[in-house]
Amino acid sequence: MLTVHHLGVSQSDRIVWLCEELQIPYSLIRYDRDPVTRLAPAAYKALHPSGTAPVVTEGGLCLAESGAIIDYIVARHGGGRLTLPANHADFATYLYWYHFANGSFLPSMMLLMASGDMAALMKQRFDRGIAALEAHLSQTGPWLAGEVFTVADIMMIFPLTTMREFVPLDLAPYPAIRAYLHRIAQRPAFVRAIEKADPGLQLKLE
Repeated sequence: MLTVHHLGVSQSDRIVWLCEELQIPYSLIRYDRDPVTRLAPAAYKALHPSGTAPVVTEGGLCLAESGAIIDYIVARHGGGRLTLPANHADFATYLYWYHFANGSFLPSMMLLMASGDMAALMKQRFDRGIAALEAHLSQTGPWLAGEVFTVADIMMIFPLTTMREFVPLDLAPYPAIRAYLHRIAQRPAFVRAIEKADPGLQLKLE
């Protein structure tokens, strides 16, 4: 059976949510962060050479990286659901936002915790990214790929919510993003995922 190794308050909440959206059988093992350092415990770091969340195991497989895990689960267990075919009018838009989440947006957000010239450059990059996201959501359908909910939305949720436990981000200037987060928070699979992955965590939707 597919096992999701969930590190509390981490990117692995995406994988729990994906499994709930697809309604596939899976086993969940939770790991708590160190209460002082907020780092992953040694047992989690030992799961995969990357030492980072998320991680899934299945049979002899041990896989890390959010995008790789999502692609694997959708292909092996989801029958391609929550994706768009190449001939769909919004296929390129779906691909862009799916990869934007971890390819550009999250790295620039993480570097906001740094200092010096690089931090200033990353702040500019982050500001451009979140402005583009706000503009896109104000012009398109309810989801990143338009009318269809996809794994692009699952990828985007972490930097907009859970990551804000580590990097303060005021969403007051971004009404379209806030409305988007409230739509996500109403999805039954998302509610189930948060209750299982991080019970008691009050997600930042504003």
